[in-house]
Formats: sequence, C-alpha cells, structure tokens
Amino acid sequence: GCMDTFSINYNPKAVENDGSCLYKDVKMRSRYSVKLSDSIKETSGIIAFDHLLWTHNDDHDKTIYGLDSIGRIQKKIILENVVNHDWEEISQDSSHLYIGDFGNNYAGNRQNMQILKIDKKSFLEGDPSIETISFRYENQTNFSAHKQNSTNFDCEAFIVSKDSIYLFTKEWQSSKTRLYALPNQSGKQIAKFKDSLDTKGLVTGATYLEAKKLIVLCGYTKLGKPFLYLLYDFKDHDFLSGNKRRINIGLAFHQIEGITTTDGLHYYLTNEALVRKPVLNVHQQIHYFDLSPILEN
Repeated sequence: GCMDTFSINYNPKAVENDGSCLYKDVKMRSRYSVKLSDSIKETSGIIAFDHLLWTHNDDHDKTIYGLDSIGRIQKKIILENVVNHDWEEISQDSSHLYIGDFGNNYAGNRQNMQILKIDKKSFLEGDPSIETISFRYENQTNFSAHKQNSTNFDCEAFIVSKDSIYLFTKEWQSSKTRLYALPNQSGKQIAKFKDSLDTKGLVTGATYLEAKKLIVLCGYTKLGKPFLYLLYDFKDHDFLSGNKRRINIGLAFHQIEGITTTDGLHYYLTNEALVRKPVLNVHQQIHYFDLSPILEN
C-alpha cells in the first residue's frame, strides 16, 4: 500500500510501498531568483560539486562555469579537444563528471549522440581527462529528418549510478518521459528501454541522491509552465516503483533547464533566457527552492 504520510491515501497498515500514493496539487515558490551572467544565457544543466554550482551552455561554448549560491561566476574550465553539438545536461558520480551531448530536437535524426565522461581530479586541475560514451536508442529505427520539436527521441536529463547511466527522455509528442539505461563504459553503447512515466510535461533535468533513494526531475509544459517531478522510496534501480509526485512551480513562462541539490531538501534550478518580444523577455536565472516541507520525512 501507500506508505507516505504526506499522501492523501496513506495506509498505516502497509508494510511495503507499492507506488500507489496520491497527492494534493501543490505549487512551490522560490526563496530567491537571481539573474545570471550574459555569458550563460543558455544554461542547460547544473550540479553541485567542490563547493560550487557548475553549469554550461547548450550550444558551441565549451566552458564549464563554477557559480556561487547566488549565481556569480567564480571559476571557468574549458573542455579542449571536444565539440559542443548540443550539451543538454551535466551529471556526476563520486569520481567523474558527465556531459550529455544528446540534444536531438532540431530534426530528431542525430546519430552522433554521446556522453563525455570527465575525471574529476583532472577537471579541477584544469587539464580534463575525457572519455566518450556514444549511444543510440534501441527502439529508434527511423533516422529521417522530422519537424523541429516533434521527436520522442530527444533527451535533456540523465543520472549516473554505479555501472549504468539512466536517461530520462523529453517526448515532444506525448509530454511523457521514457527511462533508458546504458552501460557506463566508453565506446558504442545501446540505450535500452526500461519504463515510461506520464510527467505531463517536457523533462529537462535530473538530480539523484542514491543514499536517499530520491530523484527530482525538472521541466516545463508546452505552455511554458515549469514543474518538478519527485521519485522516491523506490526499489534498487526500479526508479518508477516508489512514490511519484508532481509539484507545480510558481514561475510563468520559464524554460527551466537544470536542477541540483546538496542535501535533498534545498534545490537550485536554472532557466535559460527566453526572449520573444514584445510578449516574453525572461532573463537567464538561478532559483533557490526549499522542499523540506514536502521531503523532510
């Protein structure tokens, strides 16, 4: 049964969580939001590492920017000898950083999708040692060009756990996400389909706390309304077997792209600039959220 006391169908007699919890609609607002430097207008992913928040742009720029908690740039490290085709996400494990060069929304026909695996020690020393993990989706057979923003084989979110990498896709047609897994090894790999989740929006970022059995996804709907999607109390790496809770974010027309946390309760999100004058003029920003009222137990 449902074992989450914050749910509306909590069962105090349940001894095993079956993922059936239901929740009231909740809207969270940021504790603060701060404009970022114009050099990171296309901030597309973020992680917390070595006392800084590291982010990157999703096009051409090969710089990884280290920010403080209010978004001021404190450090820059350039990844030489690689290309930024479409860097959409950054992730990490205990020894490596990972850059997801797998954005595929332009025509849906990329055949050079890859993940850059970067040794943390060499990264901090300013001479990054980089491996390349290339992959394709096991169920993508049509590589003809599609209309922009129409493919279900786009991706902007992933996590790393032990010997595997897990992708959360951005399905433009269905507004769902599919979970794929591939080996955390350099060379050519196959991303194998595991499960799907109806997020009712486009997933653009993920952060993972393995010790807490907690994943938080971020994204926005096709109408520009940002959201969080919490996955927690799951079994092993069956990430969709536990509690699944969608949280609305009180920001209008924000293209939220990245999410990270240091403790599983407080979160940093970034959005890229969204300018469609005279209707929209949203600057690139970093937002700080406190989810402890929802996740404290």
